[in-house]
Amino acid sequence: MKRIEISRSAYSTSNAVYIIKCLTGILICYSLYRYIPQYPFYWAMVSVSISISMDNSTDQVYNFMKSNVLGCAVGITLYPLNLPVFLILGIGVVLTICIGIALNITETIRSALVSLGIVIVREEQEKHWFIALERVTCIITGCLVGLLVTVFFSFIMQRISREKT
Repeated sequence: MKRIEISRSAYSTSNAVYIIKCLTGILICYSLYRYIPQYPFYWAMVSVSISISMDNSTDQVYNFMKSNVLGCAVGITLYPLNLPVFLILGIGVVLTICIGIALNITETIRSALVSLGIVIVREEQEKHWFIALERVTCIITGCLVGLLVTVFFSFIMQRISREKT
């Protein structure tokens, strides 16, 4: 039987902080989901999970926000088209990738594609524009929560490191 070894770095402080940041973001979005049930804040939980980074830098969070806004913008633009969903999704993927490359956010294009899919795909039979708008709002909310959590933890970590010196 093969033994699995886990490195000691897996238990580092930065990894623990990352876990706490993710759980904090999800808890905030879950609270929105529970207290405002008429909106699909479960998408905010997905968005916040993707947008929070392991480091305390806000640069990656901003890039994820840009890419999520990109995916949402392409999705909301294509949503009203009266075409099959797979065709709209295909057009959206091409547009999102091309615009993401032009905006130089290639490292977070996958996040944009997730947002695009969330906005475009529909479970219900009728196609209402406000459903796409609600999803966009929830995705952006998740990004903003991720940014706030990252900034808050960055501030806390800076204070702790200053007190140590």
